[in-house]
Amino acid sequence: MPIFHVTPQELKPISETTFGAEGILERRDLQRMLRNQIQVLDERLLVIAEEFGDWLDSSRRIDLLCLDGNANLVVVELKRTEDGGHMELQALRYAAMVSAMTFEQLVDTYARCRDRLNLDTDSAKVAILEFLGWDDVYEDQFSQDTRIILAAADFGKELTTAVMWLIDRGIDIRCVRLKPYRMNDGTLLLDVQQLIPLPEATAFQTQIGVKKQAERQSRSDRGELRLKFWEGLLGFARNRSDVHANRKPTQDGWISGGIGRNGFSLTYTTRQHDSQVELWIAHGTGQASRNKAAFNALRADQAAVEREFGASLDWQELPEGEGCRIRSVVEGGYKSPADQWPDIHAALVGAMIRLDKAFRVRVAQLTY
Repeated sequence: MPIFHVTPQELKPISETTFGAEGILERRDLQRMLRNQIQVLDERLLVIAEEFGDWLDSSRRIDLLCLDGNANLVVVELKRTEDGGHMELQALRYAAMVSAMTFEQLVDTYARCRDRLNLDTDSAKVAILEFLGWDDVYEDQFSQDTRIILAAADFGKELTTAVMWLIDRGIDIRCVRLKPYRMNDGTLLLDVQQLIPLPEATAFQTQIGVKKQAERQSRSDRGELRLKFWEGLLGFARNRSDVHANRKPTQDGWISGGIGRNGFSLTYTTRQHDSQVELWIAHGTGQASRNKAAFNALRADQAAVEREFGASLDWQELPEGEGCRIRSVVEGGYKSPADQWPDIHAALVGAMIRLDKAFRVRVAQLTY
C-alpha cells in the first residue's frame, strides 16, 4: 500500500524506493540513525551499546543492545534487505547469550559506549537508574526477560512464520518494517510500521501468551511430579517384584510391564488424587474382537480371580474402544502430599504383585 501526498487537488502516490537504491548502508547509515532516535522502534528504549560483542568469540555483533523501561534487555537486529534474511536466528542466539548479563556488566558496557577512553561507570549507573526510575539497584527486577526487535525493509514468509511461532511460545519478538519513499521533490521519507504483532493486538496476544505459558508450566510441573512419584514407586518395587524391573521413571501418567504374552500388559497408572494397577488387553489396531474375546474368557473365572487377588476388581470391557482393562484403584495420586507417597507406593506394589499372581498363569493358558 503506497503512501499518498495530499494536495488540494488530489492524492499523489509517493514512489517506493529501497535502501540500496538510495545508497543507505546498514551499519554506517541505518544503524546510526536508529541509534540516535531509537524511539522510532519503541517509545521506551535506552541504547546501551552499538556493535556489542564482548561475550562472543567471533566477529559477530549485536547491532544495538538496549534496555527498556521494565529493565529488560532488548536485542535489536537490523537488515536493509526486503526479506530479512535469517536475522531471527541470529537474534535468538544473541538474546540467549546476553540474557546472562548482570547489572554491573550492563553499567560497564554503557559506560564504554558513552566514552571508551574516559570510563565513568558512576555516571553511567546514575543515567541507567534515572532511565528506570529506580532509587537503587534491584537485581531481582533486572533482565527478567530478553526482548527482540527485528527491523528491516520487509520480511519473508519463512521469517514471519518463525516469529509468529516464537510469539506463540512466549518469546517477546517483533518485526518492524522500515520502508523508504522518495517524493518528486527529492525528499526521502521513511515509513516505520510494526507488522508483527500488530500494535492493537499486542495486549491481547500478551494475555494469550501468559495463559499458554501458565498451561505449559502446569504441564511441566505435572511431569516433574509424576517423574518423582515413579522414582519412588520403582525404587520400592525393585526388591519385591520384577514385573517392572527394567523400566525407568518417566513423566508419563503410566508405566507398563509384561506378563509373558503379547497383547497383555500389567500397568501402573497415577492421576492427581488416585492411582491404579491394571491388566490391559490390547492386541493392536483392528483387534477389538480379539481383545473382547480374551477379556470375556478371563471374566468367566472372575470369582476365582478375585479370590486370589483378595478383593473385587473393576472389569471394564470398554465397548466403545478397542482395548479392555481389569483394574484395582488405590486412593492417593501424584498430587497427594509427598509424605503420603510411601504408603501409596506400598499399596500399588502390593496390588500389582497380587494382580500378577492372579492373572499370569491364566493369561498364558488362554485360548480364544
